[in-house]
Amino acid sequence: MNGSFQKLNDWIKYLSCKYVEREEVIKAIYLSIVARQHCLLIGPPGTGKSALVMDVAKSIKDISYFQWLLGRFTTPEELFGPVSLAELEKGVYKRNTDHKLPVSHLSFLDEIFKANSAILNALLTLINERLFYNNGVPIKTPLLSVVGASNEYPEEGEGLEALFDRFLLRFEVEYIGEDTSFISMLQGTQAQEPTECLTLDDIDDLQMFAAMANIPVEVYDTLSKIRTDLKDEGIRPSDRRFRQSLSLLKANAVLEGRADVEIEDILILKDGLWETVDQRTKVHEVVIKHAQDVVKTTLHAIEEEAKDIYERVKAEQSPDTALEGTTKMKALLTELSQLANNHPAKQAEIQAVREKVETSQKQIASAILGI
Repeated sequence: MNGSFQKLNDWIKYLSCKYVEREEVIKAIYLSIVARQHCLLIGPPGTGKSALVMDVAKSIKDISYFQWLLGRFTTPEELFGPVSLAELEKGVYKRNTDHKLPVSHLSFLDEIFKANSAILNALLTLINERLFYNNGVPIKTPLLSVVGASNEYPEEGEGLEALFDRFLLRFEVEYIGEDTSFISMLQGTQAQEPTECLTLDDIDDLQMFAAMANIPVEVYDTLSKIRTDLKDEGIRPSDRRFRQSLSLLKANAVLEGRADVEIEDILILKDGLWETVDQRTKVHEVVIKHAQDVVKTTLHAIEEEAKDIYERVKAEQSPDTALEGTTKMKALLTELSQLANNHPAKQAEIQAVREKVETSQKQIASAILGI
């Protein structure tokens, strides 16, 4: 995985320099490709949505890329290809899909919510099931991901709920905010474009490693707690959305160079578990609250407490304080042992803190002898 992983992260780093304040979106698009999910970008014109996706496509050698601006009068031929006249003469209604959506690996559909009913059903089936019905025959497509874009959210009652639901990740892309970032955009990136492109084989490798990534029980438990908290707020993401989200967690672990999903990977779901715009802020709050790494937070607290205990013993130079400190240090070591039993994947991090606590414990023991 090392070669594929390195190339992918080189491109994320480069494009994040080229498109300032877009790092989260860039990573999400690659995540969607590896996880075989879809991503939606909402924002005004001129925010670089199409250029960004096109550059992602250029980073993958031999990828079949399709891009189209949809409108009320967009015809099925524009997306799915014209009817083959040669086949029509034989009485067969078959489309020539060359260079069109049904044969693409990555597609960018701008103003996607302006799709008319003539193409909506075929689009839904293709996006969700990766199938295109040509002359009534289901054809498996090579589609990895669709990136949709729109200047605004779909209105209720427009019949676009199913299409909106197909996008597991949703981001608002605004104009550049910071003055320094704006100036950087005007000046252009000084970053060096990676010398080596990703290949479709690299994508296959990353997808394979993502499929094999392990999800610990604590991650499932955290997702359950998030679901409960959202339910209490009247927010009910579907079971299917939670199930599909697992592929994003695995892909995020791979992008971080890990074989195991961690609690912090769940942060990506803050942009995937809301259904309406008014739910967005609350979903962000709930997911961020639960997606903090419990082990990391606990280890930091133990390390700080051990430091405070030692400093107090050193300052007071009292036998009673030293004995009390020794007892507290033993309690911290017991807590670390329990943490190690519950989180075997975190042994290295836990052991590093254990060694610091043991060192402080020995220093307190020496202080007792010296008092």
